[in-house]
Amino acid sequence: MSEVIYVNTTKKTQFIDITSKVSEVVRQKGINDGLCVVYVPHTTAGITINENADPSVQEDILNILNQVVPWQADYKHLEGNSPAHIKASMIGSSVTVMVEKGSLILGTWQGIFFCEFDGPRHRKVFIKCLKG
Repeated sequence: MSEVIYVNTTKKTQFIDITSKVSEVVRQKGINDGLCVVYVPHTTAGITINENADPSVQEDILNILNQVVPWQADYKHLEGNSPAHIKASMIGSSVTVMVEKGSLILGTWQGIFFCEFDGPRHRKVFIKCLKG
């Protein structure tokens, strides 16, 4: 069974570190060895793994994404959030993380980030833990 965590975003674009929330689900489920899938069911948000030690990394990623996919262009989508859809497609909607000895296997500086591209919003993240 999947677990749902909720993320409230406060900006149009932002990265929110959800590593501790995902780790808590793994702990609550009693997963000692297996996989953890983190999935976002939104077309204007994403999930990524990246450095969580220096917040300027997330700021740099967002700045470059905004340069590559500007807010103003000849977009056809009537809602006006085409850049958010494009950024979400570039980042992706899920990550899978290995679990060993009850812990997520992440590098020293890695964290799991919810990526908002059309905020602020109230979002859902699904977490599915699979025993190995």
